[in-house]
Amino acid sequence: MGILSRASYVIRSKLNAVLNRAEDPSETLDYSYERLRDELQDVKKGIADLTTQKKRLEIQKRRLEENVEKHNEQARQAVEQDRDDLARRALEKKKQKMSQIEELETQIADLQNTQDNLVEKKNELQSRIEQFRTEKETMKARYEAAEASTRVSEAMTGAGDEMENVGRSIERAREKTEDMEARAAAMDELQESGAFEDALSDKDSIDRELEEMQRDGEVEAELETLKTEAGKGSVEEEASVDAESEVETEATDPEIEAELDELKDDDEE
Repeated sequence: MGILSRASYVIRSKLNAVLNRAEDPSETLDYSYERLRDELQDVKKGIADLTTQKKRLEIQKRRLEENVEKHNEQARQAVEQDRDDLARRALEKKKQKMSQIEELETQIADLQNTQDNLVEKKNELQSRIEQFRTEKETMKARYEAAEASTRVSEAMTGAGDEMENVGRSIERAREKTEDMEARAAAMDELQESGAFEDALSDKDSIDRELEEMQRDGEVEAELETLKTEAGKGSVEEEASVDAESEVETEATDPEIEAELDELKDDDEE
């Protein structure tokens, strides 16, 4: 085998492999079925044409037979008229017509035999087509069932291309999610430790602590101001006010009793 022959063989092999993978058995079976039906139609058309031709010959035969009867009648009349020459001519035409009738009968018989053979082949072909149709539908159903079963199995086992793509997508999404979660946790940890503030500020820890103490002092001072405005002083102020109230109470108790006695006297009068 030469190089070109081997190359051609390899190309045909690869092409056949590609076609086999791309071939849909259902479409192939339907196409074959349609081809058989086309052949059946051709056979039926051939039978119809043959039958038409045979009918034409039969019509021509009947006409010749009518001419034969006509020539017989002409020969009898010619004999009755003592015209043997006319009777002889009529009989000669009759003989010609009879010869033509024999030829037509032979042709008609041949056409009939051909028609019978075609009808028999047509019936056989039609029977085969019906059988093929049954087998075709059965094979298509089996193929579709097998194809569906394969798709389900691939989906369940993850062996299909789509499931592989879905699995890879989920894995990539999981990796990105874990990376983002880790990054967010790291950012929170840095935020809590003050690393971002350290990086953005030029103050040291002592400066920040002093500022915090100053803020606390300012808050306490503002709180005392609010208490004073609300009539609530500090604990020392409240204790001083209570003591003064007790002194004033002790000093004013006799005066209050004297006023009460005067009121009682007024009531008795």
